Amino acid sequence: MTAEPAPFKPSLVKAVFRDVTPLHVSRSAARAAASVTRTVLTEIIDGTRRVAAEQSRRKLIPGDLISATDRDVELEVGGTWYVHSPTFRSRTGELYDADGALVPLRRRRGPRTPSAVAGAHRFEAGVRKLLRSRGATAVPAMVRDLDGIASVFLTDLARSAAAVVREGGVTRFGTVVLGTPDEAAAPPFPKDVLGTLSTRTGDRRTVGRDDVLAATTMVLFGDLGKRALTEAKVSTRDISASTGNEGDV
Repeated sequence: MTAEPAPFKPSLVKAVFRDVTPLHVSRSAARAAASVTRTVLTEIIDGTRRVAAEQSRRKLIPGDLISATDRDVELEVGGTWYVHSPTFRSRTGELYDADGALVPLRRRRGPRTPSAVAGAHRFEAGVRKLLRSRGATAVPAMVRDLDGIASVFLTDLARSAAAVVREGGVTRFGTVVLGTPDEAAAPPFPKDVLGTLSTRTGDRRTVGRDDVLAATTMVLFGDLGKRALTEAKVSTRDISASTGNEGDV
């Protein structure tokens, strides 16, 4: 497998990490995080393209995103964005307080706008580049949703990677496996992958590639998670080979 160039620059990835952690981020970690984000956005775009194609359209609209995530639960990432996007207003539903009063949307969103939401515009160039690479176009509202999902997802990934460093590995309280009762359920990730990433080695001041890979197993599952791990490893292979150290800065 040949690594595809990530549409999200390492400088952008490191800026997102700085929003959530003071830890240093290695080159391989930044590239791995960019690769995982690209894989997730590619799958979302491809899912929405299939929906649009059924209606003989090439230009993607927010409704395609709703339909794609309804069909494939693995694509439901970046949930914080849902509360801030008009596209998902009907999905998030109404929220009532203990007295039965409707909670206004402003209160539901919180006292301030999360940095991942406020900084979503930073992802627009990468999202448009990814759309072009998939032979797709999108209306502005759809581009905005993809920007927001990319920003929130990468922020969640960065936060999880920082937790891996802080806690010395992946702490698991169980896993969720999708399937029907008559199917033999496959584990969400191969045991050798989980075993390798569950215990961390290295210093506690730097987020390395393996920390990002471990974080990926925390925020993704199923085939999408496996694909993201595989592509991230390929994308960082040249750094590991040239330095002999995956945590190279």
